[in-house]
Amino acid sequence: MNPITLKSELLRQMDANEKGNIYHWTQTNFAYNSNRIEGSQISPDQTEMIFEDQTFLPEQNTPIRLDDLLEVRNHFRLFDHMLQTLEQPLSVGLILEMQRLLKRGTSDETRPWMNVGGFKTIGNQIGMINPVKTTSPDRVEAELTALVNQYNSMCSHSFQDQIDFHVRFERIHPFSDGNGRIGRMILFRECLVNGLWPFIILDQNQPFYFRGLRKYDSEPGYLTDTCLLSQDQYKAAAAQFLSGLLPDSGL
Repeated sequence: MNPITLKSELLRQMDANEKGNIYHWTQTNFAYNSNRIEGSQISPDQTEMIFEDQTFLPEQNTPIRLDDLLEVRNHFRLFDHMLQTLEQPLSVGLILEMQRLLKRGTSDETRPWMNVGGFKTIGNQIGMINPVKTTSPDRVEAELTALVNQYNSMCSHSFQDQIDFHVRFERIHPFSDGNGRIGRMILFRECLVNGLWPFIILDQNQPFYFRGLRKYDSEPGYLTDTCLLSQDQYKAAAAQFLSGLLPDSGL
């Protein structure tokens, strides 16, 4: 399997509503890991139950936030929307719609200052210890528009270009919440669009991923190596599905 075949298979399997394939594996692994990195308490098994049957079995005496449940379901829908819009160029409007889909129905929709589906209205930062400053709310639209326009003006987009875009997107941090998950969804999307192997950052690699983002200017290889490892892991899973073997979950 190559990235072009993968793209076709993800679309075909999504439309066929098939299970036990690379689409199923990607949906559950992506939703679990990307949400877990942001603090979700939903387990791998619970994530798969939500995807397969729209059911949820709580673990004994373990409270679960309703928003965590909704954002797992929303991530599945976001992934489908991403696949359905692959033929569209990346745009600010598309990115805003991604955030709206991720946060649909959550408590953030009841808080006007969170501005779901729009840009942040209050300043934010990445991390609490040695925080990374992000773009001020009054500059977000202009800086994100400039970033997207510059990206779209490029004749080709390499793997390193995807990582560069991701870092710059995260430093803008355009939303009140969901920046990491939307950024990682864009990474997956643009790899597919440009014939590159996509990847999922696993929760177990979270420390390396965050360090890579923070140290990118001085040590760009740190984040690049983390992404290359993640790419190898995803390629291995796809190859096992192609050969008819069920891969390790990776969760």
